[in-house]
Amino acid sequence: MILRRYRLWISVLFGVGVIVAYWWLGPLAPASLVYANRVIDGDTIEVNGIYRVRYIGIDTPETVHPTKPVQFWGPEASQRNKELSERKLIFLVRDGRDKDDYDRLLRYIYLANGVNINAQLVVEGYAYYANYGDGFRFQSDFLQLELEARDARRGLWQNTPKR
Repeated sequence: MILRRYRLWISVLFGVGVIVAYWWLGPLAPASLVYANRVIDGDTIEVNGIYRVRYIGIDTPETVHPTKPVQFWGPEASQRNKELSERKLIFLVRDGRDKDDYDRLLRYIYLANGVNINAQLVVEGYAYYANYGDGFRFQSDFLQLELEARDARRGLWQNTPKR
């Protein structure tokens, strides 16, 4: 009788331990479901209260860089990122390098409905294609999306001449 009671508690504690371990280590997996608790800026979020995640393949104007001023369209990009990702369950997908030079995880960010937030920010003109020497799966797609956003004068491209 006593052994059964302990077995139940050991099973419960093991189950809770597995859930906690997945919650903390999940973002390090090639693909994982996480909670985006905070947006840092237009292309960086914090997940599970621990990890900073940088969006692969895009860059947005700066808003929180320690040595650069707030750039044109930066606050708008940060706000749009908040609307898309903050306080939501999202999927992180790894492609290539695991971390950048600032020790942030490099990932594609997907909403539950399948929308790739990296691409969505480019489509809407809040971000532009960026390649820092590492190839990535959607490189040519992101470049094409940026060219289309420029031609349509969306977001940060609104005052640029057409090509």
